[in-house]
Amino acid sequence: MQRAAALVRRGCCPRTPGPWGRRQSSAAAEASAVLKVRPERSPRERILTLESMNPQVKAVEYAVRGPIVLKAGEIELELQRGIKKPFTEVIRANIGDAQAMGQQPITFLRQVMALCTYPNLLDSPSFPEDAKKRARRILQACGGNSLGSYSASQGVNCIREDVAAYITRRDGGVPADPDNIYLTTGASDGISTILKILVSGGGKSRTGVMIPIPQYPLYSAVISELDAIQVNYYLDEENCWALNVNELRRAVQEAKDHCDPKVLCIINPGNPTGQVQSRKCIEDVIHFAWEEKLFLLADEVYQDNVYSPDCRFHSFKKVLYEMGPEYSSNVELASFHSTSKGYMGECGYRGGYMEVINLHPEIKGQLVKLLSVRLCPPVSGQAAMDIVVNPPVPGEESFELFHREKESVLGNLAKKAKLTEDLFNQVPGIHCNPLQGAMYAFPRIFIPSKAVEAAQAHKMAPDMFYCMKLLEETGICVVPGSGFGQREGTYHFRMTILPPVEKLKTVLQKVKDFHIKFLEKYA
Repeated sequence: MQRAAALVRRGCCPRTPGPWGRRQSSAAAEASAVLKVRPERSPRERILTLESMNPQVKAVEYAVRGPIVLKAGEIELELQRGIKKPFTEVIRANIGDAQAMGQQPITFLRQVMALCTYPNLLDSPSFPEDAKKRARRILQACGGNSLGSYSASQGVNCIREDVAAYITRRDGGVPADPDNIYLTTGASDGISTILKILVSGGGKSRTGVMIPIPQYPLYSAVISELDAIQVNYYLDEENCWALNVNELRRAVQEAKDHCDPKVLCIINPGNPTGQVQSRKCIEDVIHFAWEEKLFLLADEVYQDNVYSPDCRFHSFKKVLYEMGPEYSSNVELASFHSTSKGYMGECGYRGGYMEVINLHPEIKGQLVKLLSVRLCPPVSGQAAMDIVVNPPVPGEESFELFHREKESVLGNLAKKAKLTEDLFNQVPGIHCNPLQGAMYAFPRIFIPSKAVEAAQAHKMAPDMFYCMKLLEETGICVVPGSGFGQREGTYHFRMTILPPVEKLKTVLQKVKDFHIKFLEKYA
């Protein structure tokens, strides 16, 4: 076969006299003869197929970037090609990507990042001294004074020190040890890592992981990937998505029949539900974890995003310590934070940290070993996390601008949270609980029985059918509630409140108009 190809490519074989055309004909004839000698082979089977691939990976689902988002991408391409639609743009309200929605970066954070990335700017008079001071401190802790070097697997030492100091300030003096801080590639990386080290056993002794329903799909995805057992506990929608300890007890008792419940995941403020847990609720959860010997995971990436005047963020770490040594010395807790949410919205830097307390010393060594396999989190993301936990303070040159920008972002989010709640609750067949925190609405939608039948005919969940129709008719991309989990017979969707106010009003009006037409069509 190779010889035949070579003959054709070169246009020759052992040369025969005569004009070029005859030599070419002779070469083609010999090549054809060589090809006929070898029988045709059937195509070689692929080693990796859907049947042979890792079944745990195949089981992974991540609704936030699932089928509805793929369809949104197709529609965007069609719009670019000039195909007419009843709208001129796709509005991606499916994900909490603040800057993609138009939020401006915090000036101080970007100044320090610019200085760290291009240190020659440290001589420029255009940058404030407090930004230069932080950039120098970060760079001096990096190999070769460069963000381009690897760091320790646990993260840059001085940044872990700054994270510990931040936690101590946030929690009113409760001590934090830099040795318990692990810098991560966003909070997701930390959550995945901790779950990876927690999951073990087989059969009825396989690790059960308790997660809220509705949940952020990262949790169900990682549980599937690790072949752990998902243990659902339901938030109380009728009570503003509150967490009820009696529901935790029900879930853990039922789970003990088929697995070993070992992990309890909490998202506070909630995603997708937006509730903020009271201090009493957190105390009850900690007591429950202590009683049932559960490892606590506290996802606190929205800790800056609290809008309701009646609510306040309480960290699990602080409440745990204030409950006394019986709890604070025994309950194992991993808590997570990120650069992606809050007022920063720096999703692309993939900066984050986790604080892990009361970990067995030998397990600590195993955790560092596991982290070392991926060498280190991105050092630029670590630097961004440092600026979040070490912002300008009163008296520093950049404080006034920083404070003004931060309060502007959070103030706008609070207005948009109330606007979204109010406008949704004016629509027949839509009910939206108060958005106490985070950056999403998770309204409950009424779907008529005829629409449910139509969805079944299309082999779709009813809320996926609804969201797909919403996308195709309005260009608005939201995520169906079935991707987050919901009680049987209820339907929801998650929508971010990040678009600018005027665009958000347009989105809400389009959803209202669509929903009314949808109800009329399938009545």
